[in-house]
Amino acid sequence: MENTLSISNVTKAFGGVEVVKNISFDVKKGDIMGTLGPNGAGKSTLIRNIMGMIYPDKGEVSFYLGGKKERLPLGKIGYLPEERGLYKDVSIQDIIFYLAGLKGYPKDKAKIRLSRYLEKFELGGMEKRKIEELSKGMAQKVQFIGAIIHEPEFLILDEPFSGLDPVSQDLFREEIRSLSDSGVSILLSSHQMNLVEALCNRIFLINKGEKVIYGTLDEVKEQFADFKCTIYGKNQRAIFEKLPSVERVEIEEEKAVIYLVKDTTPQSFFRQLPGETRIKELHMDRISLHDIFVNIAKGGK
Repeated sequence: MENTLSISNVTKAFGGVEVVKNISFDVKKGDIMGTLGPNGAGKSTLIRNIMGMIYPDKGEVSFYLGGKKERLPLGKIGYLPEERGLYKDVSIQDIIFYLAGLKGYPKDKAKIRLSRYLEKFELGGMEKRKIEELSKGMAQKVQFIGAIIHEPEFLILDEPFSGLDPVSQDLFREEIRSLSDSGVSILLSSHQMNLVEALCNRIFLINKGEKVIYGTLDEVKEQFADFKCTIYGKNQRAIFEKLPSVERVEIEEEKAVIYLVKDTTPQSFFRQLPGETRIKELHMDRISLHDIFVNIAKGGK
């Protein structure tokens, strides 16, 4: 699969302190790349380097859109920032047409796309409403439309689910998947790990300015996610804690979540289960992306 973005050995310092340290990764056509990291990890600095808001001290940011290498093809890039930047006293349609015009996108096409997206995001008939009249979730929908109105080939979404209720989150997820399926490359930054895990096919995790994880979701799970077993049944914590393959146990009423020692296989754990274990239901899977994130942010491996 061809690359649409290549980050090569990017380093950025402020006041002599390196905030981003020798970062390299690629985003391929149609990828949804989850860009993760705790607060202060360097994510925002990295995104600003990609968007040309600041320039790296070392390294290179290159786009390959339309089959040729470019520094920053703004007309082909969409950007949804974490902080809202919409003019409050302007109507929805005027701000969208303005944003489309900045990208050189025809107004007649923007009008058709705006009408379709307003209906899809449950804002039909509200094109003349001013931004200041909208709820936080509605304004987020308008800002999302502004990021994609010009049919970008590369899209950066920074905390796109902020302020959205579960129904609206599902609408966004559906649209993000649709964009990816059509060939749009997406860099998605979010602290909502369950949504990242559900959407992203590739993961990049930065911590203290350095690359910690980079690969497909399956590769990340294989490398960093140990197994956990959930057993429903009336059991005492002690019967699991004494097993050599168990790292820790969480008990809640008749539900036991058993976290296994690194490299323990499901087969070896099942062989260790005591005969008196009561099992109404059992699930075995790897720990979540949320657990991996928390472990690494706390200094784990």
